[in-house]
Amino acid sequence: QVQLVESGGGLVQPGGSLRLSCAASGSIFGIDAMGWYRQPPGNQRELVARITSDGSINYADSVKGRFTISRDNAKNTVDLQMNSLKPEDTAVYYCNVKITIIQPFGIRREDNYWGQGTQVTVSS
Repeated sequence: QVQLVESGGGLVQPGGSLRLSCAASGSIFGIDAMGWYRQPPGNQRELVARITSDGSINYADSVKGRFTISRDNAKNTVDLQMNSLKPEDTAVYYCNVKITIIQPFGIRREDNYWGQGTQVTVSS
């Protein structure tokens, strides 16, 4: 079994900062891409930032220059540092990790796993 546990959400004033963390645990053989998505109220889930196993990064245009994604391969974690937060950043944030596990008979299986979501509210 694989688990993703998120932490770090909360209420912050406009212009403030928050740091989200996501830790993957369980019977993990390997991890490929790790990322953060968000779902604003009444809207669809959208990509915020993504980092591949070789360190390639892409950001949504709306967060470039304000958010920074990083990963620690030794700890199986991915963080999202969010600065200069705006009210429009308000959303439930989800981490997403592509993980390979070893099934019975040595068969590898790769799936996308989602965290439980953490609320980020930017408001004065």
